Amino acid sequence: MHFGDIEVLPIHGGTFYLDGGAMFGVVPKTLWEKKAPADERNRIRLAANSLLLRAHGRNILVETGNGVKWDPKLRNIYGIQDGDPLKDSLKRAGVPLAKIDMVINTHLHFDHAGGNTVPVNGRDVPAFPNAQYVVQRAELEHALNPTERDRASYFADRIVPVSEGGQWQLVDGDVRIVPGVSVIRIPGHNADIQAVKISGGERTLLFVADMLPTRHHLPLAWMPGYDLYPMQTLETKRARITEIVNEGWIVAFGHDPDFPAATLHDRHGKVEFEPVDLGK
Repeated sequence: MHFGDIEVLPIHGGTFYLDGGAMFGVVPKTLWEKKAPADERNRIRLAANSLLLRAHGRNILVETGNGVKWDPKLRNIYGIQDGDPLKDSLKRAGVPLAKIDMVINTHLHFDHAGGNTVPVNGRDVPAFPNAQYVVQRAELEHALNPTERDRASYFADRIVPVSEGGQWQLVDGDVRIVPGVSVIRIPGHNADIQAVKISGGERTLLFVADMLPTRHHLPLAWMPGYDLYPMQTLETKRARITEIVNEGWIVAFGHDPDFPAATLHDRHGKVEFEPVDLGK
C-alpha cells in the first residue's frame, strides 16, 4: 500500500505463543478465551508483525521479531516458529538483510528486537550490517539495566552488539525520522515505547506495537499484564484510539496473527475494526 511516495509492505516475522492470562491482564479467561482460544498450556497464538517501508530511496524495517537465537527450552516455552521467518519474508519482498538502511524498534523486548542480531562464527553481530537502529534513548538505557519486573523481556545479546557496532540512532520523544515517517511515544507498556507514524497521499498508518497487541485489545481495559504502567496505558489508549477513529487512520497491531492492520470505527459507543490489506 502506498502512502504518497512511501510504500508500506507487511512483513511476517513468524508466530509464537504467550500465556493468555498474561496477555489480557485482569480480564477473566471466560471472556478473553472467546476471542483468543488457548491451547492446553493456556497459551494464545500471536504473530511478530513487522513493516517494510520503501521511503526516499531507503529500506526501513519496523521491528525485527523474535530472531533466531533460541535454545530448545525457550523455543518450546514460547512456541517460536522454526527457521528465520523475518529473513524469508524480506527475501520474498526482494530485500536482503544488507539492503536494509534503517531499523525502527518500538522498544527492545525480545519479541520486537530479537532479530536485531544474528550469530556469526560464534559471536553475535547486527543482523542488518548497513542499518542504523532507531530507538528511544531512555529505552536503550533501561534495556541495559532492567528491573526484576521486566528483565526476562530483555536479552543483552540482541542489544549490546548494536552498541558495539555503533549503529544506534537514539531519539528523545516524538521525532521525524524521514519525511512522512515519525516516531511517537506511547507510554504504558513501558516508559519509552514508541509508535511509528507513516503519512502521505492523504493516508496515515500508526504502528502501535504493544499498545494494541491484537484487535482483541481494543476495549480500554483489555491490556497485557506485562504492562509496567497500566493506568498510563489506559490513558494512552483512550487518546490514541480516539485519534485513530476520528482521523480515519489505519492502525497496525503488533501481534495480531490474523489481521495485522485495520481501520477503527466507533459504532454506538463501541470501537470495532475492519481489516485492511497492506499488501494491495
